[in-house]
Amino acid sequence: MSRSSPHPNRLLASIPQKLYKHLLSNSSEVQLSARSVLHESKSRPSHAFFLTSGLASILAVTTVGLAAEVGVVGREGFIGSFHLLGPVDAPTHCRMQLAGAAVRVPFDDLQQVFDEDEKFHSRILEYVQAQAHALSQLAGCHRIHEALERLTRWLLTAQDLTESATIDITQEVLSELLGTKRVTIAAAAGRLQREKLIEYRRGHIRILNRKKLEALACDCYSTIREIHLGLYR
Repeated sequence: MSRSSPHPNRLLASIPQKLYKHLLSNSSEVQLSARSVLHESKSRPSHAFFLTSGLASILAVTTVGLAAEVGVVGREGFIGSFHLLGPVDAPTHCRMQLAGAAVRVPFDDLQQVFDEDEKFHSRILEYVQAQAHALSQLAGCHRIHEALERLTRWLLTAQDLTESATIDITQEVLSELLGTKRVTIAAAAGRLQREKLIEYRRGHIRILNRKKLEALACDCYSTIREIHLGLYR
């Protein structure tokens, strides 16, 4: 991809051109369908994925297969960041939630640049720190806030990171991500639709009134939004 215009991935757009070219010398551009697995828990990834569109979920998975979302990744970052820090395999699982595209970089190449380039090392640490802050905020959100607040927070964050008011996702998937029952999500989505804040058709949600959604969302939304906005100021 040419560097004549800013790269759609904000992290790649923020690094020096020489490093950018080196990092992408063995990369490939890939399309990623919804629900595709980007890395399994407790395993070192073979590639890192710098998203250029779409949205990925970082999931905490229990031994009996239950899961809840503890992080999201869009064009502001990449999948695989925690694995750069050391040999301990992350207990999280990552999959695409909203279909999109990415620059796929061999993880060994990325690890080498991280270990050898001081500026890139610092940039990645800033990103990992932001991810950790967002992760801790989401952990509290799952425990403290009601389903309606968490649903509006998720929809607004998805719109922020994808820059699209249309979100292709089912109530079943949302119930898994938010750690609640499908009937609870259906009731919350039904209220939002009755109040004309969203339009919901099977597997498709369109945001109609962002301002009113923001008023309903828990304060975790604004906290996480500021974390993402602060990365590249």
